[in-house]
Order: sequence, then structure tokens, then C-alpha cells
Amino acid sequence: MEAQSSKKLCCKVCVHTVKSIPVIFILCILAWSYYAYVYHLCLSRVTSVELAVPYLLVYHIILVLFLWSYFKTIFTEPSGAPPNFRLPEEVFEEFNRNPIDLSRQSAILRDFAENLPIMTFTNTNEHFFSDIRFCDKCKIVKPDRSHHCSVCRKCVLKMDHHCPWVNNCVSYSNYKYFILFLAYGLLMCIYVAATTVEYVIKFWDITTDMRIQDGSYKIHIIFLFFIASMFSLSLFSLLAYHIYLVSKNRTTLESFRPPKFLDGSDKNGFNLGCCRNIREVFGKEVLLWPFPIDTRLGEGVSFPINKTVPEAQSLLFSDMNDQKTSIDFEHYDTSLFTSILISDDNMSLTDTNAPKYQDLIQI
Repeated sequence: MEAQSSKKLCCKVCVHTVKSIPVIFILCILAWSYYAYVYHLCLSRVTSVELAVPYLLVYHIILVLFLWSYFKTIFTEPSGAPPNFRLPEEVFEEFNRNPIDLSRQSAILRDFAENLPIMTFTNTNEHFFSDIRFCDKCKIVKPDRSHHCSVCRKCVLKMDHHCPWVNNCVSYSNYKYFILFLAYGLLMCIYVAATTVEYVIKFWDITTDMRIQDGSYKIHIIFLFFIASMFSLSLFSLLAYHIYLVSKNRTTLESFRPPKFLDGSDKNGFNLGCCRNIREVFGKEVLLWPFPIDTRLGEGVSFPINKTVPEAQSLLFSDMNDQKTSIDFEHYDTSLFTSILISDDNMSLTDTNAPKYQDLIQI
């Protein structure tokens, strides 16, 4: 028994170590670049104190912000579904009693999810009712925009993707930190390349003394310049793509597989307009945007939606009279839920001809 436990522990350690290789690689590159930039460039080659001090000061400020964002991205635990989304054991047993009876399983899920804040589904067909998104591994009804991560082994709220470079899921919990990690990484690469290019050019200039000087510092500074340049290109493309996703209020998964509402797939279902989309991730306090601290909006389970999504999306719900978008699920009365529909035009209540079971709010 002890031998079996030791084998499992050894396997877990090995798997965790392998998963951490990309993170270790980045930290090693960062440690070497620090040595090359601080020692070989600023302390050895930059002879002017008036120039070396600003170089070091700006570099360390960017470095601190980069490491702060990077470690927050790594160590922030991805949020999972609240307990009330999990099927009780008796319901799950009833669900699995006849696996080939899909209509019966769908009915069980619809009954269980009747009072849950769900706006997205799996199948949309004009002849059949849309199916509830369900994870048989976690035994939960999936909240909107959540997906099961096979690496983290759980359903992650607003999952964007699993990133090996941070050994973590990029999701609702750490998406702001991830974007700041990319931004400060790009800024640091551009800064390092811009401050070393002068010396790289002098190494190849026959009119300067640096070309004929011997020393390993040349190799360090030249490699530092080219590595910073190459990383800046890849980071720029990745950062630009995620800024685009934030402006559209989409995840990477949703950009390839749009969320499905009762009326069909809609890639703009959660698009509230550029400014409001940015606030969904970075919060309302603009002064706190550059810092990797938690300023996100909502709870990661329910999300405001674009008003163009059909009203029929809420056919699963009844007795809706609580007009709130953020829900405390620990003290949540599941008999109450309101669908919030967002438009960018003006703020007014919808027409009184709207269905009596749903309050629609345009903000």
C-alpha cells in the first residue's frame, strides 16, 4: 500500500515538473537577460553614470511589473462552478440510468437547470429544444462561457485557453493578469532592444574601438538584442490578438466556436461595446488597470448579454423579478433570476409588450 502511494506521489511530481518546464525556461531566460543587461551593459559598457542610472531604474520598474503580473497569472487558481451547479448523486444516477435515452437525459438536465442563470446551450435546432451544457466528468451543468480543462481537470469559468507558458488556465480569474504579463513582457523586450542596439552597431563599426576589443560581453549583448527583438515580435502578435478579443468580449475558444443561444450561434452575444467590454476585464477604476490586482466585474458565472440576442433565450426560466447581474451564489435564491440585456444606445425600459416572465433592461 505504501509502495503504491509512493509511486503515485512520484508520478505526480514528475508530471508537475514536466508541466513546469516552459515556466522554468522563461525564468532562466529572464535570469540570463538580467545578468547580461545589468552587468555587461549597464555596469561594464555604459561609462556615463547619468545614462546608466536611468537605464537601470526604468529596467527594474518594468521588470517588477512583469514578474508581478507573471506570478499572479501562474498562481491564481482558476475558478470553478458554484456548488449549486453540481448534480446531486441521486439526480446523476437517474441521469446515467439509461445513457442511450438522450431525450430523457435532456429533460432531467432541463428540470435541474430551470432556475440556474444559463443563457448558452449545446445544440440549437428549430425542431428540438436546445440541450443543456453538461460535464459528465465534473457532474455539473456548465455555467455560461465555462469549459472543461483536461489539464486542470475541472470546468473553468470563462475559460480562454490553457497556457503552458504559465502552466495554468487563462480564464475569468487571471485574464487581466495574463494581458498585463504580455504587455509588460513586450515593453521590456522593446526597451532592452532599444537600449542595446547602439552598442550592437558599434561592435560592427570599423571606426570604433569596440570592434577590436576582446571580451565575452559582446556575445551577451548581441544575443540579448536579438532575443529581445524576436520575443517582442511574438509578444506583439499575441498581445494584439488578445486586445482584440477583449474589445469584442470574446475568449479564444469563443472566437473559434461561438456561443450558442436558443436562436443559434452568435459571436457577438456578449459584446457590450468596446469600453464596456474592457471594463468587464479591467474594472471601473482606470488608475488600477496597469497593476495586476483584482478589479474584474461580476462573479464569472452570469454575464450581461447583447440585447440583439433573442428574448426566447430565457425560456428555461420562470418567476424572474430580481434585476441584478452579479449574483451571490452562496446566498442565492434559485427561484429568482433576471436576464440582463445590454445595448449601447440609451438607457430605458423595454416595451411593456415583453413576455411577462422576463424583465428586459437596456443600459
